[in-house]
Amino acid sequence: MSQQNLSSFIWSVADLLRGDYKQSEYGKVILPFTVLRRLDCVLESTKDAVLKEKEKRDGAGINPEPFLLKKAGLLFYNTSPLDIKKLMGDQDNIAENMYSYIQAFSPAVRDIFECFDFHTQVQRLAKANLLYLVTEKFANIDLHPEVVSNEQMGHVFEELIRKFAELSNETAGEHFTPREVIRLMVNLLFIEDDDALTKPGIVRSLYDPTAGTGGMLSVAEDHLSSQNPDARLVMFGQELNGESYAICKADMLIKGQDISNIIHGNTLSEDGLPGKQFDYMLSNPPFGVEWKKIEKDIKKEHEQQGFNGRFGPGLPRVSDGSLLFLMHLISKMRPTKDGGSRFGIVLNGSPLFTGSAGSGESEIRRYVLENDLLEAIIGLPTDMFYNTGISTYIWIVTNRKPEHRKGKVQLIDASNMWQKMRKSLGSKRKELSDDHIAEITRLFGDAKEVYIDPETGKQIIRKAITSGSVGTPISRIFKNTDFGYQTITVERPELDAKGKVVKETKGKRKGLPKPDAKLRDSEDVPLGDDIEAYFQREVVPHVPDAWIDQEKTKIGYEIPFNRHFYVFKPPRELDEIDKELKGVTDRIVKMIGELSQ
Repeated sequence: MSQQNLSSFIWSVADLLRGDYKQSEYGKVILPFTVLRRLDCVLESTKDAVLKEKEKRDGAGINPEPFLLKKAGLLFYNTSPLDIKKLMGDQDNIAENMYSYIQAFSPAVRDIFECFDFHTQVQRLAKANLLYLVTEKFANIDLHPEVVSNEQMGHVFEELIRKFAELSNETAGEHFTPREVIRLMVNLLFIEDDDALTKPGIVRSLYDPTAGTGGMLSVAEDHLSSQNPDARLVMFGQELNGESYAICKADMLIKGQDISNIIHGNTLSEDGLPGKQFDYMLSNPPFGVEWKKIEKDIKKEHEQQGFNGRFGPGLPRVSDGSLLFLMHLISKMRPTKDGGSRFGIVLNGSPLFTGSAGSGESEIRRYVLENDLLEAIIGLPTDMFYNTGISTYIWIVTNRKPEHRKGKVQLIDASNMWQKMRKSLGSKRKELSDDHIAEITRLFGDAKEVYIDPETGKQIIRKAITSGSVGTPISRIFKNTDFGYQTITVERPELDAKGKVVKETKGKRKGLPKPDAKLRDSEDVPLGDDIEAYFQREVVPHVPDAWIDQEKTKIGYEIPFNRHFYVFKPPRELDEIDKELKGVTDRIVKMIGELSQ
């Protein structure tokens, strides 16, 4: 069954719910029932063997759990003689039998249905005489992994949740990462790990602090196993939303992952995996979401633990917590001596430049750059995400840079690499093709300055350009220090009514000119420039009486991504503009003449 047909079939359950449920409540029924049917199908082939094993071990007075897990061949089981289809046989007692069936799952699965608050929904459906009809719908569809692959199932869940989010009018910050963006991020993460891609029996750990339904974890696992079937990826995650967490946990169970590694809760206020460090990490935190509700916890950790905690470098403004996730991931990196880590995080534009020198945002960027952690930033096209059309950027961060990247940052402008989708999904109108993913991955791997030749349209390496226009840049290499600057405070003397300089009467500046706060100004000096030389060259010729207040000098960092890819286009000739204006004027005069007839 195709993914589209499957989504449509499951969505058809909404027709049964209409009237008794609000549209925004459909997900409370459809999502847990989809998970239940998926688990039901997975356990079907071993059901009889598990029941016999339970009877045998109970008779011998032995704890049956390890034996039942072995018989099921999975990390979960169900000891009820019932299944979804058998529930159809007793319409009058379907609610009681459904409760009994859910309770017969192993504890890990029961937790999933508790997160869905499934008991309440069963009760509500039974009261509306809908429980049998809904259960019957799901009994008639086969969701076994051999029929519906894990990837297909992941798409279905994301599609359903996206629809429910739209019906609930959720904010643009609540979104899922398109699978092609995840594939790109995974490519960039693993590109330099030859062992993971080739060595038999290699084990790597992957962590997503905003796991959602587990899409990033699943795509990473699929990628690694396709490159190296003998490699194993141990997955970890944390998710705030209860429904998404439940789906992620169910997916991990079916894949044989240890679901104790998937934590429910707020990653920023309560790290569910304290002290853990990972080889790889991926994250797409909510864009521009405020963290006021957890401000007290974050500030407490920042002030009490400093650099021993997660938020030592500084705190961003409360209106946008994106950089908190960046620092959280940095705290989860393995030390370089133990092999180091690499992670990819999707952020919007504000973390690149928001905040002046000395601000929390600038201090976080300063920490990342001065510790040589930022490897690359890739600018994506707009309209790539389901619930927002804003520009987005993938940051690749690592503490194990190869020699040729040390002290440098690569910026890649992939904003023009996209194809139009046949059918828009919410705000998502564009997608990356396989060729686009391969091209961006190659540009990253080559780590060179690349431009598009204006005459041929072909890519050229910067060093190969000897004369004429250098074309449109798509990959640029910078030193870490190129993003730094020093903000100097320029003072000018206060003058009295007669125009004479007012002198300080006390303090360490006694006898020196008193600064006039109204005339105070600031200048941003590139980090590599000599401040005094800059001051004499750029300031003194215009205001000879000015001086620098050295105590107020601050170091700042920003990454003006778009500026580095700006290509100047000369204005059109005046004759051309005049000709166009005359044409417009003539048309207006003609239209007015026609109206007056």
